[in-house]
Amino acid sequence: MKKWYKYIKPYLPAFILGPLCMIVEVIGEVVLPKLLGSIIDYGVSGKDAPEIVKFLYSIFGTGNGFIVAVMTGMILTAVLMMIGGVGGAWFGAKASVNFASDLRADVYKKVQQFSFANIDRFSTGSLVTRLTNDVTQMQNFINMLLRMALRSPGMLIGALIMAIVLNPTLTLILAVIMPLMIFVIFLVLRKSLPLFSSMQGKIDTLNSTIQENITNVRVVKSFVRQDFEQKKFSRDNGNLKNAGYEAMNLMIILSPAVTLFMNITTIAVYWFGGNMVIDGTMSPGDLTAFITYITQILSSLMMVTMLFMNMSRAMASAKRIGQVLDEKIDISDEFASDKDAKIEQGAIEFKNVSFRYYKTSQEKVLDSVSFTVEPETTLGIIGSTGCGKTTLVSLLPRLYDADEGKVLIDGKDVRDYSLKNLRDGVAVVLQKNVLFSGTIEDNLRWGNENATEEEIIKAAQFAQADKFVSSFPEKYQTQLDQGGTNVSGGQKQRLCIARALLKKPKILILDDSTSAVDTATEAQIRLAFETELKHSTKIIIAQRISSVMNADKIVVMDNGAVTGIGTHAELLENNKEYQEIYYSQMEKEAK
Repeated sequence: MKKWYKYIKPYLPAFILGPLCMIVEVIGEVVLPKLLGSIIDYGVSGKDAPEIVKFLYSIFGTGNGFIVAVMTGMILTAVLMMIGGVGGAWFGAKASVNFASDLRADVYKKVQQFSFANIDRFSTGSLVTRLTNDVTQMQNFINMLLRMALRSPGMLIGALIMAIVLNPTLTLILAVIMPLMIFVIFLVLRKSLPLFSSMQGKIDTLNSTIQENITNVRVVKSFVRQDFEQKKFSRDNGNLKNAGYEAMNLMIILSPAVTLFMNITTIAVYWFGGNMVIDGTMSPGDLTAFITYITQILSSLMMVTMLFMNMSRAMASAKRIGQVLDEKIDISDEFASDKDAKIEQGAIEFKNVSFRYYKTSQEKVLDSVSFTVEPETTLGIIGSTGCGKTTLVSLLPRLYDADEGKVLIDGKDVRDYSLKNLRDGVAVVLQKNVLFSGTIEDNLRWGNENATEEEIIKAAQFAQADKFVSSFPEKYQTQLDQGGTNVSGGQKQRLCIARALLKKPKILILDDSTSAVDTATEAQIRLAFETELKHSTKIIIAQRISSVMNADKIVVMDNGAVTGIGTHAELLENNKEYQEIYYSQMEKEAK
């Protein structure tokens, strides 16, 4: 409860006033049947009337005067009930919506702090579901709770007291019906929680399928896999449907069962109460009021049941949200010894670095990697696909942390920098180029939000992007679709490079980021690095040897280990892996 009180505290008045307003409605619910009964019993004659009724007779007279007076009281009560109901609904909505908004913001903020390892433990679809559907489930429950938490028990207790006051003997019918009804409710609630948890898991899977399909729609169409994806969607959609059926079947069983209990109770009250009216031991007005109270008692039990049903689903969602909020961040500033330090030179050193994605696995992705990079130089990294090149450079901005060994920048362990200062000094153009919905200018400003228009154009020119951007009617105000799907792969790469150039980092990492551009354009981009970023350390990961052969130092990797370090000439002379890559590519170019 302590975890959730954080989101209740700012809106505590609404959390308190909402239920209190509903109490007004409860009082009206309890009073109205008695007033109606008094009209039936004493509307015409004051025979055996209580003192309060005789007092009203003395003011309004018998007959119509009395009826008008009581009906006026009923109307005023109904108006007060309406005010209470509207107030309760308004405060309930205010409290629940704000609770959900703050909770969603905190969950999103926590996800933003996740390392790659943290994100790997949750699927994208699951995080989307938790931020949307699960938070909404909690919002709906809180809204219902504030409206029903006092109303349902209040009406149950108030109606039960009035029923006992009217006829204690007839109330014994409830002693038989209510235990049976409560037992059925208990069985339903006991089975509901795991079913709702399962259903939320199926929503995760379906969201992941939809997200993956829409994001990669071009690949799906290129390989004519629409039928396969449709079957995959149908399977996941069917699993969610079946989980929904299983969970909702409880509701289907519960509602008729409660209705049956209510009808049985009503019949029993009519039977025994009718005989009491015939015998003269109970008045018709009291019987009418009693039936209304019995209905209120059973209806309130039904509302309490619905509240618990929603609570079961909300608890499943709260558990899933709690897993995100309680997730221990693998990478943080907690143990940074010099949080004010900034990258000044860009010198890099890897000391016996090893890394595993799966910590229980024996196989290492990186195995005892050691090398140094002088500041303001260019390092090339080359090797076969899957040899650990991208993983290696991911350790520099601490997208992952090394399991063994140390990664040093300017002689300082990367763990000793604050994440902000570390990542401010390192720019990464990822292997998978990502652009966001918005204008081209908006995307470039990710590198420097305060960049001038001249700086943006200059960075685009260095990245060989200005020419195609200027050809668009809206130029730098051209709107990009989500993921930049309305520009080509080569254009995306150049925009991402321009974005990195605007950052003016001390260390620039290019992870195979010129693979989609021609060699002439790539050469011009490399020339821009030498002029625009001559005081930065550059790391170029590439499949093409032509992309790294002019680097000051080249690292050759194979199966997670460094197999050679040197210049192009040195490696071509004495490194077998480098020779194989070089001659295979030269043969292809010759053909």
